[in-house]
Amino acid sequence: MFVATNRLFVPEDRAEEFEAHFRDNMRTYLPGVPGLRRSTLLRPTRPDQPYVSVNEFDTEEDFTAWVRSDSFKEAHKRNAGIARHVTGNAVETFQPTEDLVLIAS
Repeated sequence: MFVATNRLFVPEDRAEEFEAHFRDNMRTYLPGVPGLRRSTLLRPTRPDQPYVSVNEFDTEEDFTAWVRSDSFKEAHKRNAGIARHVTGNAVETFQPTEDLVLIAS
């Protein structure tokens, strides 16, 4: 598994519209992305925290192919959609070393 996160800094007065655009982008551009297992948007619990987008891929190569795709470029246009709400961001990538799934009965 390969995990890519993006910390997205969004002014509080743009949060509602940002979430709507992000949700629409996820539903439009992510279905069918090869190797993408899961995509999650985390809402901050404090105004000084960023949103966090978490994307889990089968491999780093799948992530790289997605970033190079036309679909990715369309979803991330600077003056359209979510990009116009973001004042800064930070992408980070990870190789999980442990994955424990607990299911309550």
